[in-house]
Amino acid sequence: MGRYALSGGTTMANSSPPSGAAGHGARDRVRDPVACIAQRFSIETTPRAASKIADFREHVPAGTSVYVTSLPGSRFEDTLQTCTRLRSEGMEPVPHITARSIPDAKTLDAMLESLHAQAGVKAVLALGGADREPAGEFEDSASMLETGLFARHGIQSIGIAGHPEGSPDIERLMLRDYGFRKMRYAQSAAIRMHLVTQFVFEVKPLVTWLERIRGDGNPLPVVIGLPGPASLKALIGHASNCGIGPSMRFLTRQARSVQRLLTQQAPDALLQDVAELADRQPGLGIAGIHLFTLGNFADTAAWARSKVAHGACA
Repeated sequence: MGRYALSGGTTMANSSPPSGAAGHGARDRVRDPVACIAQRFSIETTPRAASKIADFREHVPAGTSVYVTSLPGSRFEDTLQTCTRLRSEGMEPVPHITARSIPDAKTLDAMLESLHAQAGVKAVLALGGADREPAGEFEDSASMLETGLFARHGIQSIGIAGHPEGSPDIERLMLRDYGFRKMRYAQSAAIRMHLVTQFVFEVKPLVTWLERIRGDGNPLPVVIGLPGPASLKALIGHASNCGIGPSMRFLTRQARSVQRLLTQQAPDALLQDVAELADRQPGLGIAGIHLFTLGNFADTAAWARSKVAHGACA
């Protein structure tokens, strides 16, 4: 366990089901943990990246949860337009709602009303956000949740952030308090809630974190964040920006040459580890995977499809 797959160069070769895969062969009679967890994947896009995708139906199945990220300085109108388009193409839009970018409850109320009315949004990811200073009354996602506005506007599912290796935006000693506030909200709200983790590159810190939050009494199912196919150079850069620690050091040890740094890698072995962990320890509450596309939606989606076609899930 604890491996990030470094399978360079041919990561997208099997993005379609193998010929004759359905109904034939021993692997179709054996439950495959990778295929089972891959069937429950979600994926992300930015409004800018979405504008370069001709049709999402060419990349992911209908009904796929597609998260729409919100970066500092981004416009809500772009998020709304992207969500509306995703709904029209048969996807389940899941916008990021970032607390520190929202000035007040009135603005949040109007945003949620528009998302539900125009894009049929029923699920969101509630985050503190990467803004250095809050724009108004919301310093964190917990204070935003506690307004009660999400339920009022038809939101049925809320994801909240999980940080197996801490967060560069939140003091480590405060993470636990935020977690408890969110748990109290989850227990009182008539809304399904789950954790979506920042991506990691090995399973060990993930296991430690999952065991700790279960020991703290956190009952929420957990969706594990995985990085999509990318070069080691890109992965290391994204990890540094996100404050990923021990597992990034694991990754940098693999970058032994310039050629290795620039070759596209896919998280095959890491997915295998996560799938086996979910199968072996159901009490940890692993409910699926979320794919960070790192600017490469098409290759990430094709890799995900190849994993769904990996084997049988009964």
